[in-house]
Amino acid sequence: MLVLTRKKEQSIIINDNIEVTIIDIQGDQVRIGISAPKSVSVHRKEIFLEIQEENRKASEVKVVPLDGLLKGKDEK
Repeated sequence: MLVLTRKKEQSIIINDNIEVTIIDIQGDQVRIGISAPKSVSVHRKEIFLEIQEENRKASEVKVVPLDGLLKGKDEK
């Protein structure tokens, strides 16, 4: 992990196209602004982890018994 010290209104650049700027500092909270191309997803970590979990759940294979589907078709 790279650890940097920045002051209010100072920035860091990531990969030539992402800029992270310190907007405000109040007590133990820091407000940051992130400027990135629309093709780059930017999420708070807790939201990112929720998205990953939902994607994992959505990718699970669900078994559907075919006999129930066929039985319903024959009754029509």
